[in-house]
Amino acid sequence: MKNFKNKVAAITGAGSGIGQQLAVLLAKQGCHLSLSDVNEKGLAQTVELVEKNNVRVTTTKLDVADRDAMKAWAADTVHNHGSVHMIFNNAGVALGSTVEGASYEELEWIVNINFWGVVYGTKEFLPLIKKSGEGHVINISSLFGLTAQPTQSAYNATKFAVRGFTESLRQELDIENCGVSALCVHPGGIRTNIANAAKMNDSLKTLGMNPEKSAKTFNKLLRCPPEEAARQILEAVQKDKRRLLIGNDAKTLDLIQRVLPTGYQKVTAMATTLSKHFK
Repeated sequence: MKNFKNKVAAITGAGSGIGQQLAVLLAKQGCHLSLSDVNEKGLAQTVELVEKNNVRVTTTKLDVADRDAMKAWAADTVHNHGSVHMIFNNAGVALGSTVEGASYEELEWIVNINFWGVVYGTKEFLPLIKKSGEGHVINISSLFGLTAQPTQSAYNATKFAVRGFTESLRQELDIENCGVSALCVHPGGIRTNIANAAKMNDSLKTLGMNPEKSAKTFNKLLRCPPEEAARQILEAVQKDKRRLLIGNDAKTLDLIQRVLPTGYQKVTAMATTLSKHFK
């Protein structure tokens, strides 16, 4: 897909962050938008940002963990726009917890959104995108889909799963040669609301961490503007890339993992331990 003019893009998590900036950049390039988010206020703000462009914009309040709701949104997108060419499975949440301290309810919550939300979005939109003759499935993994981190086991699990799911999908689409591609995106520290909205439970105290301070520290690591992340994602779609690493942190940790495929774990554990003493 070399340009986005008169194409139709569906975006989850479009009420803020990367999802919102994807909508802004696509609208500027003449792409029609089907936007969804659980936050209706955020969706309204996104509409305000894109309404000056001469494109059709529809919005849906959507919990990506609801398979029936995702199916209905996909059908509504085609009904309202006539076709769909791209699905950006962008919505996600974070959980700070030890493995032992994470409740089953917390694990189900993050898996349902971060993994099943991507699966539902892919499966419901893919047949519709194929009907358009060309298109893209863009799934947002994470830097933490490349390397594991202490206190992020659940988040790691979902993002590693998104990576494997998307890479397998891309190979199947290669074999089919149906005009549709898939891209797995691994953002590093992007300045979004994910840190502020993250759940941090008291199990972190067993590692000598303060849940509230951990969230603030996590937030400080988010340096890349979401508009830059969105720009790179759209460029990767146009270049038909298979994987996109956003930010020097993602590129550096990916390199460390390749050089020290198991040794990086000791380095990360030591760095985490030391960081507690210098706050």
